[in-house]
Amino acid sequence: MASVLFATLAGCSSASTSDTTAPQSEATPTSITPAVGGTIKWKSCTGDELDPTMCATFKVPYDYDNPSVGQFSLKLVKHPAAKPAKRIGSMLVNPGGPGFGGIFLAEDPTTYFGGDLVDSFDIIGWDPRGTGESTPAVDCIDNYDKYFTADPSPQTAAEKKTLIEASRLFSEECEKNSGDILPYVSTNNTVRDMDSIRAALGEEKISYFGFSYGSELGAAWLTMFPTTVRAAVLDGATDPDADYMQGGLDQAKGFEKQFTAFLEKCSKDVKCPFHNKGDAEGAYDKLIEDLDARPLKVDSKRTSVNQSVAFTAISQAMYSSTMWDELEQALADAQKGDGAGLLSLNDDYYQRKGDGTYGNELEAFNAILCLDDPGPLTVEETDAYLPKFEAVAPRLAHGFTSGYGCVFWKAKPDRRIAITGKGAGPVIVIGTTGDAATPLESSRRMTTALEDGRLIVVTANRHTGYGENDCVTTTVNKYLLTTKVSFAEKLC
Repeated sequence: MASVLFATLAGCSSASTSDTTAPQSEATPTSITPAVGGTIKWKSCTGDELDPTMCATFKVPYDYDNPSVGQFSLKLVKHPAAKPAKRIGSMLVNPGGPGFGGIFLAEDPTTYFGGDLVDSFDIIGWDPRGTGESTPAVDCIDNYDKYFTADPSPQTAAEKKTLIEASRLFSEECEKNSGDILPYVSTNNTVRDMDSIRAALGEEKISYFGFSYGSELGAAWLTMFPTTVRAAVLDGATDPDADYMQGGLDQAKGFEKQFTAFLEKCSKDVKCPFHNKGDAEGAYDKLIEDLDARPLKVDSKRTSVNQSVAFTAISQAMYSSTMWDELEQALADAQKGDGAGLLSLNDDYYQRKGDGTYGNELEAFNAILCLDDPGPLTVEETDAYLPKFEAVAPRLAHGFTSGYGCVFWKAKPDRRIAITGKGAGPVIVIGTTGDAATPLESSRRMTTALEDGRLIVVTANRHTGYGENDCVTTTVNKYLLTTKVSFAEKLC
């Protein structure tokens, strides 16, 4: 699943105090009157009679309080209930991010959801405002190497200046290329889009399934529009009460924990390519220092593999233990002077395509986070957090403190509403024991914050838990089909 990674989020850790005409939400109400009316005109996505998926565009205002400012055209995909006689209603789905589009979940729903859900729900995926195929989309830059591979542990004034300037230039490019929409892509606004979609679908109550950041989006939705909630599942849930930097610290701790487990496993396994006579830990510590002193060149047209690339590669692999073999080999190759494996994992994180182009996920990611909770206000205030990151993540800290994207951001914050879930009914939260990106403790805190949160704990080394085993899949599907749940906490 697409999901949030604070290694990038740390690059957006402070807000600008510059003037702008953008609106700012001083105190978004925790509950808003639900939308009424609207229409969605569906048509076949492919023209193939055997393909049930339907596509549509749906217009929503930039600013719900001032609709004349402009409109987003949201891309929607619907996979109708496979068994119409069993149809319960519609289910909105979101894969995370923030910044990722969600139409792919509806284009191929059996890959992501149990068959009985596909039988009984119209699965509705959409690309949230500013993302994916929705227009206009946040689109800042083309060459990620230029902006996100600066030395994350600067030791000279020149290196520090390069790091700061990379963040400044990224923000300036975003303002130049997407400045008109940057004030309007907050989570609060996307939540209002969700309610507008619900109303246009003709559903008084609707179901929702969100992964990773999709848990934040879902929690804000069921808090803002509790009377429209039929059922909701929040998988890989974040701590809704953590501010920007605390959330970053929690995630840094989670990635460090998983990376420690990775190195320990490699040290114990003589077949691990990075075994190093049982000292993978020591070998890594030396390698990361070597990459700082002597980055590896893979391609004359690409960035060198330095600490920044290595940290991103490691974080990418920590999303699931299924990628650990790839990281073992990549580290072993880098030790021998070949950085191609680390660069490949880095590119996977940034969604680099085979032709060298990128989607707009990272640009939208930063835009949304800088509105929702921008964190400290200056470079100096941001730097002051470094010792705290080093304390919880001794090996990976600099991967989480390597930029200042929001320091130079011009759009004023539209801080996400406080999460309560009051009046929404029972909500299932899923937490995974070995989740680096959204640690189990964060999911516990989401459960506690909700008025009627119910927690499923999944034992696995991966980000998000649904689909890991029959226990969690069956339990979640039963709840979504019936809205009934009989436990406060369940272990799967």
